[in-house]
Amino acid sequence: MSFSSPLALLALLLVPAVVALALLLDRRRARFPVAYTNLELLAGLVSGRRRARRLLPLALLCLALACAAAAFAHPRRSVTEPQQNATIVLLVDVSGSMRASDVAPTRLLAAVAAMNTFLDLLPSQFKVGLVAFSDTPQPLLAPTLDRQAVSEAVGYLEPEAGTAIGDGLAAAVAMVQHSLAAGGYVRTPGHDVPGAIVLLSDGAQNRGLLAPYTAALEARKGGIRVYPVSLGTPEGTVSFGYGAFTNLVPVPPDPVTMHLIAETTGGRAYTAQTASSVVGIYRSLGSSIGRVSERVQIGSWFEAAAALCLLGAVAAAALVEAPVP
Repeated sequence: MSFSSPLALLALLLVPAVVALALLLDRRRARFPVAYTNLELLAGLVSGRRRARRLLPLALLCLALACAAAAFAHPRRSVTEPQQNATIVLLVDVSGSMRASDVAPTRLLAAVAAMNTFLDLLPSQFKVGLVAFSDTPQPLLAPTLDRQAVSEAVGYLEPEAGTAIGDGLAAAVAMVQHSLAAGGYVRTPGHDVPGAIVLLSDGAQNRGLLAPYTAALEARKGGIRVYPVSLGTPEGTVSFGYGAFTNLVPVPPDPVTMHLIAETTGGRAYTAQTASSVVGIYRSLGSSIGRVSERVQIGSWFEAAAALCLLGAVAAAALVEAPVP
């Protein structure tokens, strides 16, 4: 919480002033009972329970003043809301290395489970598209509100051949831009668009025409953030060939490239080495991506609290027959 007019908080100095005034008045009133000789009456007047009840109106009054001072300072708080007309594209590596089982049951099946979790948590008004890439990019599903269609398309993914990260990223950027344009969105220069790309890859680029960094620059130019997930362990392997000609080929991930893409586009990079961690990453992205933070005025909350406390002070004073300072 912050305040638009923090100097107005100086009004809080009224609270100790009121307390001091109340104590002074109470001390003056305390001189008069000395003329009475009824000790039981004196004991009742100064009993702790009665004194505590007499302090209740003062406490409520001080609280009312504090709330009023805070209202004068125009308090604000941050609220996070989903962006309107947002488009999210799932960009998935389906190279042959996604058959590796170092992330159980396989890298690709773990990724499919994670993407379904993402779809469950993403706000329903977001459009979601799907692009897969191996040797070449494959736009599989244009951004849609139909979560079932996206889930079914994700379920059909199969490992193929090489890894063309740059070409795949360029295809995803084009899909986001086309979707936003079709929805009537006009970008304000210098501002990010209400769209993002969630990229999952498990290896270094070995195919394609466009370098990952070049594609990331295009995404940044278009105001599109990319959130890359590097999937797999350094010890991951896949087998190629048959019988005596079978070879185990190391397929380590490439987190360096993923971090470079994130840094270039203003997104955030993640590393996942287990099925549970990749699901956790997509769960976090599903509940946070595509949201904007806004500051809203909450002065009315403090005004209402001040009014309630003031009414409470008056009511308490009437009940315990104590004056309000």
